[in-house]
Amino acid sequence: MSNGRHKQPISADRFVLSIPGIDTIGYFAHCSGLEMTVEVYQYHEGGNNDFVHHLPGRVTYPNLVLSRGLTNEDALIRWFNATQVKAELRDITLTFKTGGAERKWTFADAFPVRWTGPTADMNGAGIATEMLEIAHSGMKPA
Repeated sequence: MSNGRHKQPISADRFVLSIPGIDTIGYFAHCSGLEMTVEVYQYHEGGNNDFVHHLPGRVTYPNLVLSRGLTNEDALIRWFNATQVKAELRDITLTFKTGGAERKWTFADAFPVRWTGPTADMNGAGIATEMLEIAHSGMKPA
């Protein structure tokens, strides 16, 4: 359970997820989905067989996927549970920290769409992890 204080773990976790009204929701070791793609439309001009025009279309964004070692902190699962009845669209901030540098992105109208908890391994060789997948309407540098 959350004790109201958020402490950075002593590990290689470098991604910090912050949500207005919840503050820091957690620290994460892995992140995917930091990308955007411009759709390209091809226009074949009549009578011109030398080339095809390429025109920019809309920008698409994949879901943001964050994972970390399992902790006692429950802010992440509480945010996920709060969206089961009605999605709480929030503008969230993801900060990447390494050494003395940091980079931030904001994601508009974000809400969690999938949470995966730890699985049991009979060998006990792995670390228990949890994963959160977040849908959003777009990202930009913060």
